[in-house]
Amino acid sequence: MGSDMEDYGFEYSDDEPEEQDVDIENQYYNSKGMVETDPEGALAGFDAVVRMEPEKAEWGFKALKQTVKLYYKLGKYKEMMDAYREMLTYIKSAVTRNYSEKCINNIMDFVSGSASQHFNLLQEFYQTTLKALEEAKNERLWFKTNLKLCKIWFDMGEYGRMSKILKELHKSCQKEDGSDDQKKGTQLLEVYAIEIQMYTETKNNKKLKELYQRALSIKSAIPHPRIMGIIRECGGKMHMAERQWADAATDFFEAFKNYDEAGNPRRIQCLKYLVLANMLMESEVNPFDGQEAKPYKNDPEILAMTNLIAAYQKNDIMEFEKILKSNRRTIMDDPFIRNYIEDLLKNIRTQVLLKLIKPYTRIRIPFISQELNVPEKDVEQLLVSLILDNRVQGHIDQVNKLLECGDRSKGMRKYQAIDKWNTQLKSIYQTVSNRVG
Repeated sequence: MGSDMEDYGFEYSDDEPEEQDVDIENQYYNSKGMVETDPEGALAGFDAVVRMEPEKAEWGFKALKQTVKLYYKLGKYKEMMDAYREMLTYIKSAVTRNYSEKCINNIMDFVSGSASQHFNLLQEFYQTTLKALEEAKNERLWFKTNLKLCKIWFDMGEYGRMSKILKELHKSCQKEDGSDDQKKGTQLLEVYAIEIQMYTETKNNKKLKELYQRALSIKSAIPHPRIMGIIRECGGKMHMAERQWADAATDFFEAFKNYDEAGNPRRIQCLKYLVLANMLMESEVNPFDGQEAKPYKNDPEILAMTNLIAAYQKNDIMEFEKILKSNRRTIMDDPFIRNYIEDLLKNIRTQVLLKLIKPYTRIRIPFISQELNVPEKDVEQLLVSLILDNRVQGHIDQVNKLLECGDRSKGMRKYQAIDKWNTQLKSIYQTVSNRVG
C-alpha cells in the first residue's frame, strides 16, 4: 500500500531538479579540483557535467569553458577548438549575455597571451568567435572582439591584417550614407585610438594628423580616459615630429592627466615626454610645479628627468651630459626621447654659447669648444647657423680660428651662398634618387 502522499497523487522521484542541480554542481567542482593533479580526469569530469544537464544551461557552459582552457594548456588545440565551438552554442539562450561576454573575454585574454607562437590557432579562434557573435547578434561583443584582434595584430606589426579589421569597425560606426554616426562617438574614438597608434608607428603623419583632428572634433562621446590618453599621446608625438614643441607639450600634459585618471602606467612615460617638450620649447616653467604632476616629482622613473630639467634651466652642460650618461635606462633607452636628445644638446649649447660670446668682440673657437665640451668643427657649424638666423652678429675667421663679433657683412654672403648651395645639392640628389627609384 502506498503512502498517504502517494494516495493524494504525489510521487517521489529519484531525480528531483534540486538534487540533480546539486549533483551537477558537485561534479563540476570535483572536476575543477582535479585540473592541476589529474587533467585527463578533470576533462572526463567536465564532459560528464555537460551530459548530466537535460538541456543546455549554466553548468554545462562553465564546464566547457574549463575544458577549453585545459585543452589549451595541454597543447591539444583541435580538441580545444571543438570544445570552444560547442561552448559558443550556449550563448544564444543558455546563459545571460553579460555572463557569456565575461567568459568569452576571459578565454580571449587566455588564448591571446601567446599569440605570436600560435598564429594560425589565433586566427581560427577569433574567426570562430566573430561568426558566433554575428549569429547571436551580439554587436557590442563583436565590436570589442574585433578591437582586441586589432590590438594583437598591432603588437605583432601585422598592419595589413589590422587595416582590414579597421575598415569593418569603421563601417559599424557609420550611417547608411557613409558618414560617421555621432551617436556612436564612443566606439568611434576607440577605433580612432588604435588606428592613430598604427599611423604613429608607421610614421604616416598625413593620415595621423587627419585622424587626430577628427578624433578631437567628436563631442558626443564619453570615452574611457585611457582612450583619450592614447589619442593625446600620439598627437604629442605627431607635433614633436613637426617641431611644434608647445602643441606637443599641451598634448602630453592632457595624455598624462587622462592616463593618471585611468590609473594607467603610461602616465609616467607621458610625464617624461612633457618634460622633453618643455625643454625643447625653452620654457622657463617647470611642469612639476603644477598640482597634477607634483606627486610624481620624486618617482624613481621621473627623478632623472627632474634633474635633467634643472641642469637644462641652469645651462649646465657638464651636469646635463653627466645625467644623460648615468641614467641611460630611464632616459636614453626610450627611442622616442633619444630622437630629440641632439636637439636638446643643441639648445643648451646655443644658450651657453650666446652667454659666452656676449662680452667679447673677438673670441677664439678653441676656447668655445672647451667650454661647450664639443669638437671645434661642431662649434663652427653652430656659429654659422646662429649667424644665418640673425642670433649672432659677426663672422668666422677660419685661418685664425676666431669669431669676430659686430661686423656680420664679411661672412654673411659666404654663409648664405653655402647654405643655398647645400639646398640646391639636396634638391638635385632628391631628383636623381626619385628617377633611379
